Amino acid sequence: MLKKGILQINYREERSICRDCRNELGQTCIKCEEGSAALIIRVGDAFCKSCFKEYFVHKFRAMLGKNRVVYPGEKVLLAYSGGPSSSAMIKQVQEGLSRDAPKKLRFNPGVLFIDEGAVCAQSWEQRDRVISEIQNVLQKNTFPFHVVPLEQVFSLTRSVLQTNPPTENTEQAENYKQAVSSFLGQQRAHGEDGLLEADALAQLCVADSAGPERTDTLPISTPCSRPPAEYTTALMEIFTSARTQTAKQELLQSLRNHLILHVARTGGYSKVMTGESCTRLADRLLANISLGRGAFLPLDTGFSDHRYGDVVIVRPMRDYSLKEISFYNRFFKVPSVFIPTMDTKAPENSSIQRLSESFITKLQADFPSTVSTVYRTSEKLNVSRTEMKREISQQERCLLCMCNIDTHVGTASAFYATQVSQHLSQKRPTNGTEPGTQCCNKEQCCERSASHPTSAPDTQDFVRLLCYSCRVTLRDLPSVSSLPPYILQEAEHRSHRLEMRKEIQEFLIDEDSDDI
Repeated sequence: MLKKGILQINYREERSICRDCRNELGQTCIKCEEGSAALIIRVGDAFCKSCFKEYFVHKFRAMLGKNRVVYPGEKVLLAYSGGPSSSAMIKQVQEGLSRDAPKKLRFNPGVLFIDEGAVCAQSWEQRDRVISEIQNVLQKNTFPFHVVPLEQVFSLTRSVLQTNPPTENTEQAENYKQAVSSFLGQQRAHGEDGLLEADALAQLCVADSAGPERTDTLPISTPCSRPPAEYTTALMEIFTSARTQTAKQELLQSLRNHLILHVARTGGYSKVMTGESCTRLADRLLANISLGRGAFLPLDTGFSDHRYGDVVIVRPMRDYSLKEISFYNRFFKVPSVFIPTMDTKAPENSSIQRLSESFITKLQADFPSTVSTVYRTSEKLNVSRTEMKREISQQERCLLCMCNIDTHVGTASAFYATQVSQHLSQKRPTNGTEPGTQCCNKEQCCERSASHPTSAPDTQDFVRLLCYSCRVTLRDLPSVSSLPPYILQEAEHRSHRLEMRKEIQEFLIDEDSDDI
């Protein structure tokens, strides 16, 4: 959701397009048929500068209007990474909230930037410089913004991992038109046509001058305030101990989502907008299938993600390619901030995510319809509303990604075969002693301590609370004890509940039973 790094633009394709435009000086815009073409989005789709802007703006507002997820008057948190895609998203929201905008947006936005400099081993001077640049960009807007370091995950409570019931707007999507009419009627009755702009300016002043007073215990970090040193050390220890870059990327994504969810709930935001483009989602689709997250593709790549219940993740930029976004930012001078991440300048085979991205980029160079084909495939994957309500009410959720646990399958399954194979490969050979005898004079047999280490039961209990993909990620961590405390506390709480349920299982009534 907050994916950053070097923008992977197909420069060879861009140069060929620009060369074609220079060779075909007489080509006109396919929309207005008057202006000279400034760029070619796809083969035969030539746009002038003004028509391209109309096309770009219309696509954004049509995406929100078609899905009817964001209601008038709602508080929406814009997840900002400093990259081109999230910068273009904020620009679209800013223009959509202006007084004279057609199909005006009518929600109350706020911006969140998460400082992940500790993961990249950046010094505080580098992190302060980045935060200063981010602040300079965000201050040009009229939105309240929050700058939060990733180290704040060590101050979260286990309640962030609990799924809350959905709000009324989520349950009653069919009343969207009625909600819009009611909102407009209230505005006309009170003569508050410019209320959103005035409130945003007032909130901006409060956010800059007295942030802690308006946030109701919302943790806000400024360039002058730093998290405790032990938080930074603990965070660096987690990512340093991970054996693979793939596990680091997945763990970073989980911690980032937990922090975004906490800020959204604390600040009263019911929606979170992220800036993933269709190119980024195509990369993610292939990477997630490789990581065993195929069951969760509708949540990870769809327009809306309802896994958290009361907070819905929305992806309004999912119809744009990175080429469209880069040209829009270049033509209309949309500022962005380059921030190096873990995969910056990383080789292609450093991680599954990086390899999937490289594969899509190279294939797109020779076959321009690659991204759109993969993206349209993901667009067909949906979760029915009945299934969505059942999943939201289900209690067994993964501790890291907060999706349903997909490991409750029968013995005739690929997952069970994988578990058996893994168990046999990790089984230690015996020392040749007779059964029931002790091979040494110590208090505990060395064979027993080798095959059953002290941390094994805790790790096994923890693994049972994860989905298959997160279990694979956890294998690359030497110990679960380095994870943030709120995750370990929630794991202990759920383990106790499972033990209690086993003790009273014979007294419980089966939900699927008809003999009630």
